[in-house]
Amino acid sequence: MAETIVALDRVGKAYRLDEVQVEALKEVSLEIQAGDFVTIAGPSGSGKTTILNLIGCVDKPSSGIVTVLGRRTSELNDDELTELRHHAIGFIFQTFNLIPVLNIRENVELPLMLDTNIGEEERRQRREWVDFLIENVGLADRMRHRPAELSGGQRQRVAIARALVMKPALVLADEPTANLDSATGESILRLMRHMNETFGTTFIFSTHDPDIEHEADHVIRLRDGRIVENRRKSMVMDAAGMEGMALQSSLRLTGRHGS
Repeated sequence: MAETIVALDRVGKAYRLDEVQVEALKEVSLEIQAGDFVTIAGPSGSGKTTILNLIGCVDKPSSGIVTVLGRRTSELNDDELTELRHHAIGFIFQTFNLIPVLNIRENVELPLMLDTNIGEEERRQRREWVDFLIENVGLADRMRHRPAELSGGQRQRVAIARALVMKPALVLADEPTANLDSATGESILRLMRHMNETFGTTFIFSTHDPDIEHEADHVIRLRDGRIVENRRKSMVMDAAGMEGMALQSSLRLTGRHGS
């Protein structure tokens, strides 16, 4: 059985908006397995970004328990949360968040630069890893370009490479295709799936577009802060397969054949 990498147990999150308390999440429970490719779907305001913020350790629940990589986030101090975010979680933002004065290679390598106490051999391996990621997102010929010289889809590819550079166990993507045309969006999703299969990285991305859910193997749907659907596609396919086998067996027993 795959390891559980994220678990939410009866999680609630409320925000104070002037004199009104807004419940963004209500009694949400879910589990995500290592290596999953997960879509959190639902309309705007359903709680998708709130869940990503809780999993990404940039926010804490008002109630319930959030566990990431076996650690309860509410029990971690600020330094421990920072360490977990830096080394175990990658973020892909719909606004890319690239540094405009840095070229593509420097943007991807930036998270690694925080670890300065390394030797020359480790520096060489780090450079090779950065080059490998940039090549894998199809931008080997753009390494020295700055973000302003790239298309939206190319900038999103840089953001994906940067999210993977620390070799995180988990990557969170908040509506990563929202600002892209449909063809580029489909390309980005295929790239994320390729990275998921190549590196075994767990991807969780939010979307309000039901057309891209077919890319995921685990679909979580929210409405008004509650989970209204939580299914693994493999389970659905297995059930469909079992029904097909049962139908074939029935046809054999009755002597009926399809035309």
